[in-house]
Amino acid sequence: MSEHDAAAGPDAEPTSLSALPETEEREFETTLRPRKLAEFVGQPRVREQLGLVLESAKRRGVPPDHVLLSGPPGLGKTSLSMIIASELDSAIRITSGPALERAGDLAAMLSNLVEGDVLFIDEIHRIARPAEEMLYLAMEDFRVDVVVGKGPGATSIPLEVAPFTLVGATTRSGALTGPLRDRFGFTGHMEFYEPIELEQVLRRSAAILGVPLEADGAEEIAGRSRGTPRIANRLLRRVRDYAEVRADGRVTRETAQAALEVYDVDEWGLDRLDRAVLGALVRSFGGGPVGVSTLAVAVGEESSTVEEVCEPYLVRIGMLARTPRGRVATASAWQHLGLPPPRGTSDGTQSLFD
Repeated sequence: MSEHDAAAGPDAEPTSLSALPETEEREFETTLRPRKLAEFVGQPRVREQLGLVLESAKRRGVPPDHVLLSGPPGLGKTSLSMIIASELDSAIRITSGPALERAGDLAAMLSNLVEGDVLFIDEIHRIARPAEEMLYLAMEDFRVDVVVGKGPGATSIPLEVAPFTLVGATTRSGALTGPLRDRFGFTGHMEFYEPIELEQVLRRSAAILGVPLEADGAEEIAGRSRGTPRIANRLLRRVRDYAEVRADGRVTRETAQAALEVYDVDEWGLDRLDRAVLGALVRSFGGGPVGVSTLAVAVGEESSTVEEVCEPYLVRIGMLARTPRGRVATASAWQHLGLPPPRGTSDGTQSLFD
């Protein structure tokens, strides 16, 4: 799923603070995006490797190899793509896989590129097959074949494409076809952030936004941000609102705790929807196993929302397990809800495959 695909309309109510951003949130994020690689916080391995790729290309005076960035939403793939263009002093053209439904859509975009441009395709694994096959030739030989006409009279016209750098982003690298994945010269996998890294992100964002952020306030927000800078920045914005209206404007630990209680974000970073999923799983289905569609009906959400927004984090923190028979609540989930786990499941694993 794209980093922005799940955004609702500007007047829609978000289902949770962990859901993907709306138009206003995108504009907010844009103001916080770093412009240079040295300003980018976190992902030290990817930054080091990417820095070598870019510096080498600049010294040789050629566009760098095509770049593939993979990882969960909100970790900075779009920001890195813009940084690549900035470091190369090049223009960036932005599109997404679902938007390239026909080969002609891609051909039109490629034909308008200037030498050295960066083409960023978000959620590249969702690109249509005809466009993907055209992309192979463009990536390797910097040309495309445009078919004019139909049937026996169809003619293939080769068009030269200016040398460019493709930056692809995906949240599901396993969904990429082998031929497409192999054409990228550099692949970087984005990892979830540690709390100390998120504190750096928050301090930088607070400085840009003019928010007085205390060290303990940054620590509190970072601990509830699910290892994701996008969520950290969003929570900072909500805590800022609370601090300005109901406090003295400074973001301290106490202010952050009070604000996030108002917005239903607990100490684990779980929001209303996360707790609703756990509550239904535990109280209505005895801890599982239960299918995701049944679980989604129980909380009044779409299956895709439960599966793509809630489950990844609940699995990562060990409160939910996916099994062949369905979803199962672990002992940690029972304890988090203040309920005793069933007998014989003290570690939350004995009943997973019963």
